[in-house]
Amino acid sequence: MITKWDVATPGVMRLPSGRLVRGRGLRYPLPEGEQPTFGLYLLGHRPSAVDWNHRWLRWPDFWLPSDRAEAVEALREVWERAGSERVEVACGGGRGRTGTALACVAVLDGVPGPEAVAYVREHYASKAVETPWQRRYVSRFP
Repeated sequence: MITKWDVATPGVMRLPSGRLVRGRGLRYPLPEGEQPTFGLYLLGHRPSAVDWNHRWLRWPDFWLPSDRAEAVEALREVWERAGSERVEVACGGGRGRTGTALACVAVLDGVPGPEAVAYVREHYASKAVETPWQRRYVSRFP
């Protein structure tokens, strides 16, 4: 059964292939409406429990993933699941780490690395991907 996001859901970004992924900040209340069927949480510490399938990727605020190989695997899982599920990617504020991860997912979807940050800033959040090293990580992903 396919369970995709409604494109009007706040934080939902459409990838060039048509896949939909929601980005959000965990410091804010869970948005009203449908819940994700899978979440990837980018935090320096284990996230709080949720009622859906999820994965934690250790990723300190303002930095890069602690394990680059695990990050590639997790982001590929996000891309694959987004073809048929409501997938969300989230960090504390929903901009830096989340934007970086969404840009990497856009690369997996065919957006050239050097263009992926601009894509996410246009289609998700204008201030996504906060640091120079996050931008460099995206341009060289995977």
